[in-house]
Amino acid sequence: MSDFFPRSSTLHESEEPATNAVAERPARAPLAARASRRDPSRPEPILGARRLAKTYRKNKHVVPVLRGVDFEVATGQFAAIVGQSGSGKSTLLHLLATLDAPDEGRVEFDGRRIDNLPAAERDWIRNQQFGMIFQFYHLLPELTAIENVLAPLMISEGVFRYWRNRRQHTARAAELMDQVGLSHRLRHKPREMSGGEMQRAAIARALITQPRVLLADEPTGNLDSQTGEEIMSILRDLNKSQELTIVMVTHDNAIAQQADVIVRLKEGRVERCDAEDLRTSSTHVA
Repeated sequence: MSDFFPRSSTLHESEEPATNAVAERPARAPLAARASRRDPSRPEPILGARRLAKTYRKNKHVVPVLRGVDFEVATGQFAAIVGQSGSGKSTLLHLLATLDAPDEGRVEFDGRRIDNLPAAERDWIRNQQFGMIFQFYHLLPELTAIENVLAPLMISEGVFRYWRNRRQHTARAAELMDQVGLSHRLRHKPREMSGGEMQRAAIARALITQPRVLLADEPTGNLDSQTGEEIMSILRDLNKSQELTIVMVTHDNAIAQQADVIVRLKEGRVERCDAEDLRTSSTHVA
Protein backbone atom coordinates (compact mmCIF):
# COMPACT_ATOMS: atom_id res chain seq x y z
CA MET A 1 0.00 0.00 0.00
CA SER A 2 1.29 3.44 -0.92
CA ASP A 3 2.93 5.75 1.60
CA PHE A 4 0.25 8.32 0.67
CA PHE A 5 -2.50 6.28 2.23
CA PRO A 6 -2.43 6.03 6.05
CA ARG A 7 -3.02 2.71 7.75
CA SER A 8 -5.64 4.39 9.93
CA SER A 9 -7.79 4.97 6.84
CA THR A 10 -11.17 3.31 6.44
CA LEU A 11 -9.91 1.23 3.50
CA HIS A 12 -9.90 -2.45 4.45
CA GLU A 13 -6.90 -4.57 3.54
CA SER A 14 -9.23 -7.11 1.95
CA GLU A 15 -10.58 -4.63 -0.57
CA GLU A 16 -9.59 -5.25 -4.17
CA PRO A 17 -7.35 -2.47 -5.47
CA ALA A 18 -8.59 -0.68 -8.56
CA THR A 19 -6.95 -1.60 -11.83
CA ASN A 20 -5.53 1.03 -14.14
CA ALA A 21 -5.15 0.65 -17.88
CA VAL A 22 -3.10 3.80 -18.45
CA ALA A 23 -0.53 3.41 -21.20
CA GLU A 24 2.90 4.45 -20.01
CA ARG A 25 5.86 5.54 -22.08
CA PRO A 26 9.24 4.33 -20.88
CA ALA A 27 12.01 6.42 -19.52
CA ARG A 28 11.61 9.73 -17.81
CA ALA A 29 12.50 9.46 -14.12
CA PRO A 30 10.09 10.68 -11.43
CA LEU A 31 10.48 14.04 -9.74
CA ALA A 32 12.35 12.66 -6.75
CA ALA A 33 14.91 10.81 -8.89
CA ARG A 34 15.60 13.96 -10.89
CA ALA A 35 16.06 16.19 -7.85
CA SER A 36 19.85 15.88 -7.80
CA ARG A 37 20.04 17.07 -11.42
CA ARG A 38 17.95 20.22 -10.84
CA ASP A 39 19.27 23.74 -10.59
CA PRO A 40 19.60 24.26 -6.80
CA SER A 41 18.30 27.81 -7.18
CA ARG A 42 14.97 26.51 -8.50
CA PRO A 43 12.29 25.47 -6.01
CA GLU A 44 11.32 21.80 -5.89
CA PRO A 45 8.09 20.89 -7.73
CA ILE A 46 5.25 19.55 -5.61
CA LEU A 47 2.89 18.66 -8.47
CA GLY A 48 3.78 17.81 -12.03
CA ALA A 49 2.59 16.33 -15.31
CA ARG A 50 4.93 14.35 -17.54
CA ARG A 51 4.11 13.94 -21.25
CA LEU A 52 0.37 13.78 -20.60
CA ALA A 53 -1.79 12.80 -23.54
CA LYS A 54 -5.57 12.68 -23.55
CA THR A 55 -7.97 11.96 -26.42
CA TYR A 56 -11.74 11.94 -26.30
CA ARG A 57 -13.73 9.65 -28.57
CA LYS A 58 -17.39 9.76 -29.53
CA ASN A 59 -18.50 7.19 -32.05
CA LYS A 60 -16.08 7.62 -34.97
CA HIS A 61 -14.95 11.07 -33.91
CA VAL A 62 -11.53 11.30 -32.26
CA VAL A 63 -10.57 14.59 -30.57
CA PRO A 64 -6.99 14.82 -29.25
CA VAL A 65 -6.96 17.35 -26.41
CA LEU A 66 -3.53 17.04 -24.79
CA ARG A 67 -0.46 16.02 -26.80
CA GLY A 68 2.43 15.31 -24.46
CA VAL A 69 2.00 18.06 -21.87
CA ASP A 70 4.77 18.78 -19.36
CA PHE A 71 3.85 20.98 -16.40
CA GLU A 72 5.05 21.50 -12.86
CA VAL A 73 4.42 23.85 -9.97
CA ALA A 74 6.68 24.36 -6.96
CA THR A 75 5.64 24.51 -3.34
CA GLY A 76 4.21 27.94 -2.56
CA GLN A 77 3.83 29.00 -6.19
CA PHE A 78 0.68 30.40 -7.78
CA ALA A 79 0.39 29.00 -11.32
CA ALA A 80 -2.18 30.01 -13.94
CA ILE A 81 -3.13 27.92 -16.97
CA VAL A 82 -4.67 29.88 -19.86
CA GLY A 83 -5.76 29.00 -23.36
CA GLN A 84 -8.58 29.22 -25.86
CA SER A 85 -11.89 27.49 -25.23
CA GLY A 86 -11.42 23.78 -25.85
CA SER A 87 -7.64 23.94 -25.49
CA GLY A 88 -7.68 21.40 -22.65
CA LYS A 89 -7.22 23.66 -19.61
CA SER A 90 -9.84 21.94 -17.48
CA THR A 91 -8.81 18.53 -18.81
CA LEU A 92 -5.26 19.15 -17.59
CA LEU A 93 -6.52 20.26 -14.18
CA HIS A 94 -8.74 17.18 -13.87
CA LEU A 95 -5.80 14.94 -14.74
CA LEU A 96 -3.61 16.67 -12.13
CA ALA A 97 -6.39 16.08 -9.60
CA THR A 98 -6.71 12.41 -10.66
CA LEU A 99 -10.37 13.00 -11.46
CA ASP A 100 -9.60 11.53 -14.87
CA ALA A 101 -6.82 9.26 -16.17
CA PRO A 102 -4.38 10.13 -18.96
CA ASP A 103 -4.06 7.95 -22.04
CA GLU A 104 -0.30 8.36 -21.80
CA GLY A 105 2.11 10.02 -19.39
CA ARG A 106 2.02 10.39 -15.62
CA VAL A 107 1.01 12.72 -12.82
CA GLU A 108 3.40 13.13 -9.88
CA PHE A 109 2.76 14.61 -6.46
CA ASP A 110 5.45 15.11 -3.85
CA GLY A 111 7.89 12.98 -5.85
CA ARG A 112 5.58 10.00 -6.42
CA ARG A 113 3.35 8.95 -9.26
CA ILE A 114 -0.33 9.19 -8.35
CA ASP A 115 -2.43 8.75 -11.49
CA ASN A 116 -2.12 4.94 -11.34
CA LEU A 117 -2.86 4.52 -7.63
CA PRO A 118 -5.90 2.50 -6.49
CA ALA A 119 -9.11 4.51 -6.40
CA ALA A 120 -9.28 4.70 -2.59
CA GLU A 121 -5.79 6.17 -2.40
CA ARG A 122 -6.57 8.76 -5.07
CA ASP A 123 -9.73 9.64 -3.14
CA TRP A 124 -7.67 10.12 0.01
CA ILE A 125 -5.22 12.44 -1.79
CA ARG A 126 -8.07 14.57 -3.12
CA ASN A 127 -9.67 14.71 0.31
CA GLN A 128 -6.55 15.42 2.37
CA GLN A 129 -3.82 16.81 0.10
CA PHE A 130 -5.75 18.69 -2.59
CA GLY A 131 -8.40 21.35 -2.15
CA MET A 132 -10.66 21.98 -5.15
CA ILE A 133 -12.88 24.86 -6.21
CA PHE A 134 -14.98 25.06 -9.36
CA GLN A 135 -16.72 27.64 -11.50
CA PHE A 136 -20.18 26.48 -10.41
CA TYR A 137 -19.35 26.02 -6.70
CA HIS A 138 -20.89 22.52 -6.32
CA LEU A 139 -22.36 23.22 -2.90
CA LEU A 140 -24.94 20.73 -1.64
CA PRO A 141 -28.28 22.62 -1.69
CA GLU A 142 -29.78 20.85 1.32
CA LEU A 143 -26.86 21.79 3.61
CA THR A 144 -26.11 25.14 5.22
CA ALA A 145 -22.93 27.01 4.33
CA ILE A 146 -21.04 25.74 7.36
CA GLU A 147 -22.27 22.17 6.79
CA ASN A 148 -20.96 22.36 3.23
CA VAL A 149 -17.59 23.51 4.58
CA LEU A 150 -17.56 20.57 7.01
CA ALA A 151 -18.53 17.98 4.36
CA PRO A 152 -14.95 16.84 3.51
CA LEU A 153 -14.34 16.05 7.19
CA MET A 154 -17.62 14.17 7.46
CA ILE A 155 -16.56 12.07 4.47
CA SER A 156 -13.01 11.39 5.63
CA GLU A 157 -13.73 10.60 9.29
CA GLY A 158 -17.03 8.77 9.20
CA VAL A 159 -19.99 9.35 11.49
CA PHE A 160 -18.61 8.30 14.87
CA ARG A 161 -15.16 9.93 14.67
CA TYR A 162 -16.64 13.09 13.22
CA TRP A 163 -19.23 13.23 16.00
CA ARG A 164 -16.49 13.00 18.65
CA ASN A 165 -14.56 15.85 17.02
CA ARG A 166 -17.52 17.93 15.89
CA ARG A 167 -16.92 20.90 18.20
CA GLN A 168 -13.35 21.52 17.13
CA HIS A 169 -14.28 20.91 13.50
CA THR A 170 -17.16 23.39 13.72
CA ALA A 171 -14.88 25.98 15.31
CA ARG A 172 -12.35 25.47 12.50
CA ALA A 173 -15.06 25.82 9.84
CA ALA A 174 -16.39 29.01 11.44
CA GLU A 175 -12.86 30.41 11.52
CA LEU A 176 -12.40 29.70 7.81
CA MET A 177 -15.74 31.26 6.96
CA ASP A 178 -14.76 34.35 8.87
CA GLN A 179 -11.45 34.38 6.96
CA VAL A 180 -13.30 34.47 3.62
CA GLY A 181 -15.82 37.05 4.87
CA LEU A 182 -18.79 34.77 5.49
CA SER A 183 -19.21 34.86 9.26
CA HIS A 184 -22.73 36.26 8.74
CA ARG A 185 -23.79 33.35 6.49
CA LEU A 186 -22.99 30.28 8.60
CA ARG A 187 -26.57 28.96 8.70
CA HIS A 188 -27.70 30.08 5.25
CA LYS A 189 -28.30 27.58 2.47
CA PRO A 190 -26.85 28.09 -1.03
CA ARG A 191 -30.16 29.35 -2.45
CA GLU A 192 -29.99 32.21 0.07
CA MET A 193 -26.49 33.28 -1.00
CA SER A 194 -25.06 35.25 -3.91
CA GLY A 195 -22.63 33.76 -6.42
CA GLY A 196 -19.68 35.41 -4.71
CA GLU A 197 -20.79 34.12 -1.32
CA MET A 198 -21.17 30.59 -2.64
CA GLN A 199 -17.65 30.72 -4.10
CA ARG A 200 -16.30 31.96 -0.75
CA ALA A 201 -18.00 29.02 0.95
CA ALA A 202 -16.46 26.70 -1.66
CA ILE A 203 -13.00 28.12 -0.87
CA ALA A 204 -13.53 27.55 2.85
CA ARG A 205 -14.64 23.98 2.10
CA ALA A 206 -11.50 23.42 0.02
CA LEU A 207 -9.34 24.58 2.95
CA ILE A 208 -10.99 22.64 5.79
CA THR A 209 -8.60 19.67 5.57
CA GLN A 210 -5.56 21.98 5.33
CA PRO A 211 -4.52 20.84 1.84
CA ARG A 212 -1.06 21.34 0.39
CA VAL A 213 -2.33 22.24 -3.10
CA LEU A 214 -5.42 24.20 -4.15
CA LEU A 215 -6.75 23.41 -7.64
CA ALA A 216 -9.10 26.09 -8.99
CA ASP A 217 -11.08 25.59 -12.20
CA GLU A 218 -12.31 29.01 -13.45
CA PRO A 219 -12.94 30.29 -9.89
CA THR A 220 -14.08 33.71 -11.17
CA GLY A 221 -15.71 32.56 -14.40
CA ASN A 222 -19.28 32.79 -13.12
CA LEU A 223 -18.86 36.09 -11.26
CA ASP A 224 -18.93 39.78 -12.15
CA SER A 225 -15.56 41.54 -12.33
CA GLN A 226 -15.72 43.15 -8.88
CA THR A 227 -16.71 39.92 -7.14
CA GLY A 228 -14.12 38.05 -9.17
CA GLU A 229 -11.42 40.39 -7.95
CA GLU A 230 -12.56 39.84 -4.36
CA ILE A 231 -12.16 36.08 -4.86
CA MET A 232 -8.71 36.62 -6.37
CA SER A 233 -7.75 38.74 -3.38
CA ILE A 234 -8.62 35.82 -1.09
CA LEU A 235 -6.58 33.40 -3.22
CA ARG A 236 -3.56 35.74 -3.36
CA ASP A 237 -3.68 36.19 0.40
CA LEU A 238 -3.82 32.41 0.95
CA ASN A 239 -0.87 31.95 -1.37
CA LYS A 240 1.25 34.64 0.29
CA SER A 241 0.30 34.29 3.96
CA GLN A 242 0.06 30.48 4.11
CA GLU A 243 2.39 29.62 1.20
CA LEU A 244 -0.44 27.57 -0.27
CA THR A 245 0.40 26.17 -3.69
CA ILE A 246 -2.32 27.11 -6.20
CA VAL A 247 -2.95 25.91 -9.74
CA MET A 248 -5.69 27.93 -11.42
CA VAL A 249 -7.34 27.57 -14.80
CA THR A 250 -8.77 30.79 -16.21
CA HIS A 251 -9.86 32.26 -19.54
CA ASP A 252 -9.25 35.81 -18.24
CA ASN A 253 -5.81 37.27 -18.96
CA ALA A 254 -6.20 39.97 -16.33
CA ILE A 255 -6.79 37.29 -13.70
CA ALA A 256 -3.90 35.14 -14.97
CA GLN A 257 -1.45 38.06 -14.75
CA GLN A 258 -1.70 37.91 -10.97
CA ALA A 259 -0.04 34.48 -10.86
CA ASP A 260 3.67 33.76 -10.33
CA VAL A 261 3.83 31.30 -13.23
CA ILE A 262 1.72 31.44 -16.39
CA VAL A 263 1.46 28.70 -19.00
CA ARG A 264 -0.65 28.70 -22.14
CA LEU A 265 -2.16 25.60 -23.71
CA LYS A 266 -2.10 25.72 -27.49
CA GLU A 267 -2.87 22.81 -29.80
CA GLY A 268 -2.56 20.41 -26.91
CA ARG A 269 0.87 21.56 -25.78
CA VAL A 270 2.19 23.94 -23.15
CA GLU A 271 3.78 27.29 -23.94
CA ARG A 272 5.44 29.28 -21.17
CA CYS A 273 4.41 32.95 -21.19
CA ASP A 274 4.47 35.92 -18.85
CA ALA A 275 2.25 38.83 -17.84
CA GLU A 276 3.62 41.01 -20.66
CA ASP A 277 2.60 38.38 -23.22
CA LEU A 278 -0.92 38.45 -21.83
CA ARG A 279 -1.07 42.25 -21.75
CA THR A 280 -0.23 42.42 -25.46
CA SER A 281 -3.02 40.02 -26.33
CA SER A 282 -6.73 40.58 -25.87
CA THR A 283 -8.36 40.95 -22.45
CA HIS A 284 -9.75 37.41 -22.74
CA VAL A 285 -8.18 34.45 -24.46
CA ALA A 286 -11.51 32.75 -24.89
